[in-house]
Amino acid sequence: MLGAMLGDFVRGRKVLESYSDGVRRGIELHRFIDQSVDALPDVVNLRKYFPAPFRRYSGIIIDLAYDHELARRWELYSNETLQDFDLRVREALSRHDEIVPGRLRRFMQYADRRGLFAAYRNKSEILLSLTGIGTRLSRPNPLHQVDEIWDGLQPRFAASFDSVLWQVQKGVDEWLAERSGSHDR
Repeated sequence: MLGAMLGDFVRGRKVLESYSDGVRRGIELHRFIDQSVDALPDVVNLRKYFPAPFRRYSGIIIDLAYDHELARRWELYSNETLQDFDLRVREALSRHDEIVPGRLRRFMQYADRRGLFAAYRNKSEILLSLTGIGTRLSRPNPLHQVDEIWDGLQPRFAASFDSVLWQVQKGVDEWLAERSGSHDR
């Protein structure tokens, strides 16, 4: 879990050497999931519905759209409440504060103020998050205008979510099986 949280905040292969096997594996799994989702036919197909100039940023928008769908449907996929999961993530980060990158620490402070994981159920929070991401990108971008296209695309995000989640879970299961088998050799 810790490595999965670090995944968006740790760059490069060399830095992985500084983490324990379990954390490194979580970071690698996070990266695998990101790459896998981007390559799924449902996700590739979704991109064609994005008008210019949003298409270039469709990966970011789709990622948050799926976060939105997961938060809205959480109870369908987990016996643990979203609030309990959120608490468990924060406890893991707190226990390992010495290896949490500053960028992740600042993000979690922001998440705490917004009640972010549960708030992802709300369209307004997703749009606000996309605007915030846009301000951190180096070039001008339309992420502050996603509200103009959201309502037209949201049904497509919702319709593809279950299939994408199932495919990702299948890929994760295979990825984990491959790696657990390599430790036995």
